[in-house]
Amino acid sequence: MTDIVDQQTRSRMMAGIRGKDTKPELALRRALHARGFRFRLHSKAVHGRPDLVLPKYRAVVFVHGCFWHRHEGCRYTTTPSTRQEFWQGKFAANVARDAAVRGRLLEEGWRVATVWECALRKPDQIVASVNSLSEWLQSEDDRIEIGAKEAQS
Repeated sequence: MTDIVDQQTRSRMMAGIRGKDTKPELALRRALHARGFRFRLHSKAVHGRPDLVLPKYRAVVFVHGCFWHRHEGCRYTTTPSTRQEFWQGKFAANVARDAAVRGRLLEEGWRVATVWECALRKPDQIVASVNSLSEWLQSEDDRIEIGAKEAQS
């Protein structure tokens, strides 16, 4: 099956996908800040350049897109029908890199949270996600993963 747009248009579209300051990330940042949490953004001093670094809690937060980081069981984790080998390799590399970064941060004594894009789509989901995240920050647990299922409570 061929692409519905020409190569130049597709290239421009893909170049427009941002790595930081995405809508889900901004929503989470606003909600955490409103609750009094203070954080650093995309710190180069921390391995993997997490989206949020909360030094007071020795915690980092990654806001992952379900499509790019392959959120298991999520309806937004689709695979394009064209160039499937390319996409499978790209997705596998993303997942492997995420696991390596998470492992290294845990070894270095950081606590790691992953908040999935699907958990930040609606205002009530954002509230539930921030509730879970703030409870986790004040706990002793070393990791948490928040998806749409966890944000429905």
